[in-house]
Amino acid sequence: MAVGKNNFPEQMHAVAGFRLGTTSAGIKTPGRKDLVVMALEPGSTVAATFTRNAFCAAPVQLARTNLAAAISPRESSVLQQGIRYLVTNTGNANAGTGSQGLENALVVCNRLAELGGVDPAQVLPYSTGVIGEPLPVQKIVAGLPDALASCREDGWHDAGIGIMTTDTRPKGASCRFELEGQPICITGIAKGAGMIKPDMATMLAYIATDARVAAPLLQRLLSEAVDASFNRVTIDGDTSTNDAVTLVATGLGPEISAEHLETFRARLVAICQELAQGIVRDGEGATKFVSVLVEGGATKAESLRVAYTVAESPLVKTALFASDPNWGRILAAIGRSGIPDLDVDAVSIWLDDVLIAERGGRAASYTEQAGQTVLAADEFCIRVDLGRGKAVETVWTTDLSYEYVRINADYRT
Repeated sequence: MAVGKNNFPEQMHAVAGFRLGTTSAGIKTPGRKDLVVMALEPGSTVAATFTRNAFCAAPVQLARTNLAAAISPRESSVLQQGIRYLVTNTGNANAGTGSQGLENALVVCNRLAELGGVDPAQVLPYSTGVIGEPLPVQKIVAGLPDALASCREDGWHDAGIGIMTTDTRPKGASCRFELEGQPICITGIAKGAGMIKPDMATMLAYIATDARVAAPLLQRLLSEAVDASFNRVTIDGDTSTNDAVTLVATGLGPEISAEHLETFRARLVAICQELAQGIVRDGEGATKFVSVLVEGGATKAESLRVAYTVAESPLVKTALFASDPNWGRILAAIGRSGIPDLDVDAVSIWLDDVLIAERGGRAASYTEQAGQTVLAADEFCIRVDLGRGKAVETVWTTDLSYEYVRINADYRT
């Protein structure tokens, strides 16, 4: 179940110096694509954001360490070539697995490094799937040669499938544009359908560009793009142990100058937002794609706080599933969001363009039929004006259906 058509681009622009290989290692389901290797041009710069969950998975811990060493190679000259491989397995999160989990992640990195002729610290590992179960290391290691051998620059679609767990379809985004006559590509894939509220769901995203960008700037650009995209979505309010967004710049294209920085930034943000919204559209059991727009906040922080409170309210989300314009639930969520000295008489609420509440109560012009007409659609906006200032924030979310409960009740069976 997903909202809207499958919008995986027909053309995923190949990024020079970035190759992807996908295979089936039989980690959870025999024959299913579940192991992806991404090979990077020597000298590529890499940036990443990771989950802030205190129980972060073993691969997250190791990836953080290896990336930090590659960015600041104080002693090892081999690390001056930077990160060379990314490896992702599905079906097992390797989270909540203690010291053995770290050892298992390192075994995978060591074997891929051996096959690729690089240092193990030049490999970043990623895992997604069930938490608390030992990583099936031998299956993954056995699958690495095939995944590595299949690496190619046009391998995006297979990789998009290979990183899926409860997703019903792959998520991809790609663009090609020119700066002073020189072409630049940005292409990415993502996965995630449940346990989604990134905080930097089981969410992973990989984006590559052929532009030349120094590591500190690349990290800043990614952090800003993530904040405007992946950190503005929620399906169930649960932050995963394994969230990661990784951006690779192979440097085989033009350098991003200060003059063109804003153009590149805007394109990167657009790619991230397309991927993030694709995750929401494929939310577990989702039948609605809902934008929660909060304007009139005194600060962006309080606008975001209200937006998330509405977007994550089980009572609001179940009403949306039923196409029930139970506006009192939205009103109550705003009221409990913890905004100090909120003047309820100044708050207005709309469903799309239908005004449903103002001056502390139901709008005089509102009719139940008008509200039901909006909620009968599979995409709409809940708009809130707090009447306190000029700050605006948007969060994208879903409804909460019977199917979401079934998927998560049966997840391990």
